[in-house]
Amino acid sequence: MDAPFGAHFLNMAMNNAQPHEQYRLLWEFTRHHPDPKVLMVDIDRAWCLYGPKQVPLNEEPWSDWIYQGSPWMGYLHMANLYALQEAANEFMVQTGLHHEHYGEDGYTSFVGSDASYTRARADRLFVHWGPDLMRPPPGPVAAAPAMQTYLPLVLHAVPDTTLRVIWFPPVQAIRHNPQGSMYDSMFSACHRYVASVAGNMPNTLVIDFDISGPIINDRDMFWDPIHYRLMTADRIMNDIIMAFHDRAYKSADYTVISGP
Repeated sequence: MDAPFGAHFLNMAMNNAQPHEQYRLLWEFTRHHPDPKVLMVDIDRAWCLYGPKQVPLNEEPWSDWIYQGSPWMGYLHMANLYALQEAANEFMVQTGLHHEHYGEDGYTSFVGSDASYTRARADRLFVHWGPDLMRPPPGPVAAAPAMQTYLPLVLHAVPDTTLRVIWFPPVQAIRHNPQGSMYDSMFSACHRYVASVAGNMPNTLVIDFDISGPIINDRDMFWDPIHYRLMTADRIMNDIIMAFHDRAYKSADYTVISGP
């Protein structure tokens, strides 16, 4: 993405990150880099869904102490059984006794390579994903509290000179529950809220890939209903570049909700 946007991108992806954690990472980044050229935010299920299964805080602990005070204090926090466990795991990795799950930079692709994809393998994953939140809501549905709290903070964390790219990732059609269901209502409220907040901001591009079309209607584009393949990721990346450089271009992959 660097060359098409004339920027140097940093991947701040975090496994199972909730909105408050994404904002916290962005806040730390902008504390050192207050004027980034581009900010890209993926509005996924964590932003849009709420209820018994979507608690506002992640079950995994957030290590806020890493970002505060003297780095020497970190050693006190690291003196625990988890650190001992991870030290043992790293020893086994270095000695070849344990398979390395993540790369040395801390990142990994948690989906398989496209060469290892088969429909049968995908079917075994799809079978575990059934319809969710099918019943209609008891009343009008507003955007999720986490969305209303953290999206304005994220958007205002950077100056108006920063290009903000807000995008909805594609979810396979099996997850597109009937219109009027609780699931559909929450996502519709999510889309409306993003459009109402980001649509009025300068230098902000909002793109929706979660639309009926050649991506979400094709099961072979996905490993499971919410995790798409690497070839799909490449296609989305090229689509975002196209949406940025040619606002008049019409694509069946996505729709531009609002743009600068």
